[in-house]
Amino acid sequence: MSERPLQIYQYIFCLRPFRLSPVFPDPSGFWQHVSHRESACQRIIYRISSSLSLVISRRVIILKLARDLYSHRRFLYIRGKMKKIELMVFDFDGTLVYSGDDLANSVNHTLKKLGIPVLDKKTIIGFVGDGVARLIGRSLGDKHHEIFDEAMEIFKAHYAEHLLDTTVLYPGVPDMLEHFKNRKKLIVTNKLYSYTLKIAEELGIDGYFEDIIGADSVSCRKPDPGLLIPLLKEYGAEKRHTVVIGDGVNDILLAKNTGTLSCALLNGLGDRDRLLSLDPDYHCEDISELKELFE
Repeated sequence: MSERPLQIYQYIFCLRPFRLSPVFPDPSGFWQHVSHRESACQRIIYRISSSLSLVISRRVIILKLARDLYSHRRFLYIRGKMKKIELMVFDFDGTLVYSGDDLANSVNHTLKKLGIPVLDKKTIIGFVGDGVARLIGRSLGDKHHEIFDEAMEIFKAHYAEHLLDTTVLYPGVPDMLEHFKNRKKLIVTNKLYSYTLKIAEELGIDGYFEDIIGADSVSCRKPDPGLLIPLLKEYGAEKRHTVVIGDGVNDILLAKNTGTLSCALLNGLGDRDRLLSLDPDYHCEDISELKELFE
């Protein structure tokens, strides 16, 4: 058995997440023969399964991985020809920084102060992405809407003091930003500007960006194209040479609504299945992979 099919076999039986890197760092050789059509991908992996005399249940798993391989079809070809980019627009929470724990802790602090049962972290993180007002509103639920203003005051005060308790840069962010130091870059987030700036400064990445656009910086919010179109004009970037990078549905929708490229990060706070269902132009598991997609 050749080396690369054997690597696929090892990935299947270890049940590791399918990705092309680092197991497949080079698109040459075996991958040059992989068709972008789903049927061809299925045939390739089905032959591997047959040669190994796998049971029916294993074949079901393999065919599911074939569909996953089809969803990664852009990766099979893009890695060999990087896209030239003039402007990179980054989301913040779940993209550059992991802030889920601090957000969840401040939400639950707010709920406790108000005598409301706390929520599990996963539920709270699912509310992240549309700004602090939506986060608090969703956490309170319909039964406690009348105390929304009080809840907002409690949350803002607590989060301002604890937004860096556990929040850190995702692995690979410093190297990625240094790699693209000569490219124009923006942070565009539905997070309040003051929170975003403080975290970016404390984590030492604010100097890499031309500007930080927070929820209270302009009248528009993601995914409204009115947020991004003026920025394209300001920084002299063409839509086809601009990419919006983020882990949230709003990031992909912002790009699509504006007509720019989109890149979904699948290891952030957002739901990967929802992101892939939007058919972003690019997607990756790790932010360091941007260095192999764009130049």
